[in-house]
Amino acid sequence: MVRVEFMAGKPVAGQPLEIVERKGLGHPDTICDSIMEEVSLALSRVYLEQAGRVLHHNVDKGLLSAGAVEKWFGGGQVIRPMELYIGDRATFFADGIRFPVHEIAREAATRWVKEHLPRVDPARHLGIKVLLSPGSSELTDIFDRPGPLPGANDTSAVVGYYPLSPTERLVLDLERHLNGPEFKAEFPETGEDVKIMGIRQGGTLDLTVAMPLLAEVVESEEDYFSRRERIRESIGAYLRHSEDFSGIHLHFNALDQKGRGLGGVYLSLLGTSGEEADGGQVGRGNRVNGLIAVCRPLGMEAAAGKNPVSHVGKVYGVLAHHLARRIWEKCDGIKEVQVILVSRIGSTIDRPSLATLRLWVEPGADRSSLKSRARELALEQLAGIEDFCRDLSIGRYGIC
Repeated sequence: MVRVEFMAGKPVAGQPLEIVERKGLGHPDTICDSIMEEVSLALSRVYLEQAGRVLHHNVDKGLLSAGAVEKWFGGGQVIRPMELYIGDRATFFADGIRFPVHEIAREAATRWVKEHLPRVDPARHLGIKVLLSPGSSELTDIFDRPGPLPGANDTSAVVGYYPLSPTERLVLDLERHLNGPEFKAEFPETGEDVKIMGIRQGGTLDLTVAMPLLAEVVESEEDYFSRRERIRESIGAYLRHSEDFSGIHLHFNALDQKGRGLGGVYLSLLGTSGEEADGGQVGRGNRVNGLIAVCRPLGMEAAAGKNPVSHVGKVYGVLAHHLARRIWEKCDGIKEVQVILVSRIGSTIDRPSLATLRLWVEPGADRSSLKSRARELALEQLAGIEDFCRDLSIGRYGIC
């Protein structure tokens, strides 16, 4: 049931090239993922409270259509609001209970926006269209079949890994820093739409960071470039704490060009490019560990919004990373772990059709002992998958 392989070659951190991207809190793709996941959590909470179990839903078809704004130095106005489409399937009626699915979804989306995008007023800047419908009888029936565990509602393949490389950690930590409370308190003129691309060649890391400045705060082109330089210096000071690279080259708001007025600066009215420049869609952003690591194996499942108890694209996607970390932490002598899980529709979720553990180990490591221990940990994790799904359904594992 669980296969263990020992891998030759170097882990990602030891390879000559590595490319890592993160789309931050205010990026339209991340907004879509985050809101759809919030809707799933809200539905799961209501289903658990009123029906005693998570019912069928897959809220993983989300689209953010960009709005239109007019900006100038010192202010601006919204011409056309953004539009958010929340789609796919949910349970509207079960066990004699009628669930107000559309209201739950709309309230969850509004709540997330208010909590994370301080300049976006959902009532004025965001139209929310809920397009959820009841699911097919075949997929909803999975939730009514006897047994403690539901069957997988899809045939999916996912991959997870641990530990993160220094490049991955830095890209992840930097975005969280730039959208964290301390940085925003020091630089309140910055928006939430942060995007970071890291390219490591050998020991040198090239970082491209994009983050808008708020039009209402920036008084002129001169003021913009003055503020931009102070922010760039602050980011540079943060990066100097890293000892993992022989050099780090920072490019901040690289499209800027002096002398072009509004056309040569990165200004935002609401803090997100969704206001006019870019739409968003579920599944186009970060994988479930928060990164787009191009030199790693990448699964194509969009986990955000999928139900947390039977949709293996979500359950296995998060589980693969969680299990990789657990094996790495519990087994001495392992440099890196990769976990591949494949489901077969209809099989109970504790029995993947394929579970492969790939291990990169230290020279001289006891391979026999590591193989046995890694397999044991995987079997333990699969045996406890009901508890794992329960934690997933209450938001214990972030996936954006």
